[in-house]
Amino acid sequence: MAGERIILGIDPGTTIMGYGVISVTGNKMSMLALGVLKLNKYDDHPLRLKIIFERMISLIEQYHPDELSIEAPFFGKNVQSMLKLGRAQGVAIAAALSRSIPIFEYSPRKIKQSITGKGAASKEQVAAMLMHLLQITENPETLDATDGLAAAVCHYFQNGRPEVGKKFSGWKSFLAANPERMGTP
Repeated sequence: MAGERIILGIDPGTTIMGYGVISVTGNKMSMLALGVLKLNKYDDHPLRLKIIFERMISLIEQYHPDELSIEAPFFGKNVQSMLKLGRAQGVAIAAALSRSIPIFEYSPRKIKQSITGKGAASKEQVAAMLMHLLQITENPETLDATDGLAAAVCHYFQNGRPEVGKKFSGWKSFLAANPERMGTP
C-alpha cells in the first residue's frame, strides 16, 4: 500500500518485554500486533538478552517496520535493575540497527503525555486511551503490551503532527486541538 508506514514500539524489560506494531497510512493508524515476551522463566541474564534479540529479529522479519520507537530507561534507585534494563534496551536497538531500521527513543513521561495529554498518567489510563484510539476490543495480556504499543503511537504523534511540543491547559484544550483522538469514525 502506497504511503504506508509501519512502526514497531518496544517497552524493554528483562522480565517482560512489551511490543506493539502499528500501520499508518495518511493520518489513519491501525494496530497490527500487540504482545509480550515473557522472560521470567530464564535465570540466565545473557540468555534473556539472546531471546530478546531473537524475538526482535522475528518481529522485524514478520512486520518489516520502517521505524523502531523504544521507551528510554527511567532513572531508579536500584542500579542493578537499571543496568539490566539498559542492556535489554541495547539489545533491542542492536537488533533494529542490524536491519538498518531508524531508532527513536522517548521517555516514559513523554509517551504518557503523547497518548493521554498527561505525563503522569497511569499505565491503566494509557491502555484505556490506546484501546479507544485503536478500537481494541480485547484487553491486552499485560500493561507491558500496551506500553510497547504506546511507544509506537507516541512516535506517530510526535512525527507528522504540527502541534508537537504544544502545551495544553487540560483535557478540554487537548481534545479541542486533537478531535481525531476521540476516535470518532
